[in-house]
Amino acid sequence: MPENSSLYLAATIELERAVTWLTEANAQRRAPDRLLMPALFLRAVTHGLRDVPELNAPTTDDHGRLTGAVHLGVVVMKRTGASVVAVLPDAERRSVDDLMKVLRELVRRARSDQLRVADLREPTFTVTNLGSLGVQAVFPSIGPSLVGAVGFGKVVEQPTAAGGVVVCGPVVTATLAADHTVGSHRGARFLATIDRVLQRPEAL
Repeated sequence: MPENSSLYLAATIELERAVTWLTEANAQRRAPDRLLMPALFLRAVTHGLRDVPELNAPTTDDHGRLTGAVHLGVVVMKRTGASVVAVLPDAERRSVDDLMKVLRELVRRARSDQLRVADLREPTFTVTNLGSLGVQAVFPSIGPSLVGAVGFGKVVEQPTAAGGVVVCGPVVTATLAADHTVGSHRGARFLATIDRVLQRPEAL
């Protein structure tokens, strides 16, 4: 059971436009440079944290001043099957292409037991994506000193009704875990921002 000090919110996000955009964008790329949906999710999360900075744990620079840096902790699998949180630093400054490149490298190093000390630094927010394992909804845990975490499940085809017509399209369930002090309204705004930006993937 979730602890009383945490709140959990979930949203079903339509991905028709994101899937179409990815397909068209990847048609012009070499296989090693192709984008995957998790990169769009990571970029959308940075937009959500920009709109709701209360979910991003505070950090300080070398001079002890507070910064708004977003160091995303991404749950990746090691060769042994154990999971580890590898950190994608300064994610708010990175493009989708850069996020994809760094994510690929983190996964490669994790699976070959070559993660660096810098890869294991303290994150400000964590992202868990278990879609590749067939999980449809992820309820992430909040790490020590963090304020929130988000989980993404498997992209699945789901029927929806629009204008009296039932159609099937790809959707994903995004689930937010946050400290109760963040408040449900801020949490809902965070998920709504992720939804909104994923409807315009070309602008990510």
